[in-house]
Amino acid sequence: MERVLNLITSLDRGGAETMIMNYYRHMDRTKVQFDFLVNREQIGAYEDEIRSLGGRIYRMGPMYPGQFNKYKKDFRNFLRSRPEYKIIHSHLEERSYFPLRIAKEEGVPIRIAHAHNVYRGFNAKTIFRDYFRFRLPPYPTHKFACSTEAAIWLYGHNALERNEISIINNAIDTNIYTFSLKKRIEMRKKLNLGESLVLGNVGRLAVQKNQQFLIDVLACIKKTNPNTKLLILGEGQLEKDLRGRATSKGVADDVIFPGSVPNVADYLQAMDVFLFPSLFEGLGISLIEAQAMGLPSFASDTITRSVNISGQVRFLPLQSGAESWATEILHHSHEERFSPKNMLTQHHYDIANEALKLQRFYLKAANND
Repeated sequence: MERVLNLITSLDRGGAETMIMNYYRHMDRTKVQFDFLVNREQIGAYEDEIRSLGGRIYRMGPMYPGQFNKYKKDFRNFLRSRPEYKIIHSHLEERSYFPLRIAKEEGVPIRIAHAHNVYRGFNAKTIFRDYFRFRLPPYPTHKFACSTEAAIWLYGHNALERNEISIINNAIDTNIYTFSLKKRIEMRKKLNLGESLVLGNVGRLAVQKNQQFLIDVLACIKKTNPNTKLLILGEGQLEKDLRGRATSKGVADDVIFPGSVPNVADYLQAMDVFLFPSLFEGLGISLIEAQAMGLPSFASDTITRSVNISGQVRFLPLQSGAESWATEILHHSHEERFSPKNMLTQHHYDIANEALKLQRFYLKAANND
């Protein structure tokens, strides 16, 4: 059995974490086992499940600028004390520079960097991100990305043109993400939604996800269709701000925050429209899940078009404003739902197939070392 050490910040229900768990659940764990090294003390939502599947979880200090040297020292000691790891799969974006450089120095043969995001705009973190991503290329033996846009952001155009990058799709379990009228009725009753038009979103409550815009959209839609609700799945630092905005817009009673839930698919059944107004994304696994459920979806035009597997995603500019989004949503909100399982398989988003491919890669890479 080959044990793969995954490097990740935390094990909560974020996009990258969900993608990793989808692959992990569908591998033959007698052949490939996942272990995790995280940079947070907080217990993540997936940790109990990981242990039940046979995975190990290790902890190390955060990768903050003032603690880079400590991290490097601790990680080097970690590798020296656990020489069994031949494969390290880093999901730390540009910060993969640190562990993969040390892993190379310590003789770890398979070192994977994985791009999950595309960062836009400029802030204090941009300087650090650029510094480290430009220094990353010599250290991974393999470069993965969730999309070509994420690949270009982390590795550059030249690496893409030289075919150095493997696109690992954010695949999902198509058996779970399939529309069910029975489950829809059950969930709408549970959530007391009645005959409401239900807008939905899944993601961390963070600036990147731009859920404040959704509240503005809801307020606009309610002028035409008062019986409208907004369902936002996720947790994060901005929940208080979002609740405050809903109150200020007079829609506090129409915004539902279930939190971070393990059964996202059930909540998607209850929705009528899926909204994804992120400021930037590598791809957006929740958009794949929404399409699998047959939901008409609206995304900001910063999102890669490759996510539009079903043809049901409409890309709108955020600059057009909430009123414009509301008009488009109302126009398309009652489209008939269907589950495009065949499309997902054809586009390599069925996790059963994609997990097997990744499993084969790990085993071949380890055996060819």
